[in-house]
Amino acid sequence: MILFIIRYGENVLSYTITEKGTVTIPAEIRRKYHLRKGSRVEFVETDEGVMIVPVVPLEDLFGADKDKKEIVYRMIRELQDERRKEASEE
Repeated sequence: MILFIIRYGENVLSYTITEKGTVTIPAEIRRKYHLRKGSRVEFVETDEGVMIVPVVPLEDLFGADKDKKEIVYRMIRELQDERRKEASEE
């Protein structure tokens, strides 16, 4: 019994669930989304079916905002300057 069909670009990938409830994710999709043994995914129900969504570990997000660091620091300095100015006017 085919439980779900995956659309991948122009390709339609159709898979059967095994007796143990497993489905093999095609290698090209595993590579594209960096899925490997032990990777976690979530199953999200939608009106069109079920989406398999990779769960990104928090450790992988560490440093993701490096390029924004200077912008954030500048904004903090501006806020501090504004508060000092307002405090000195009181």
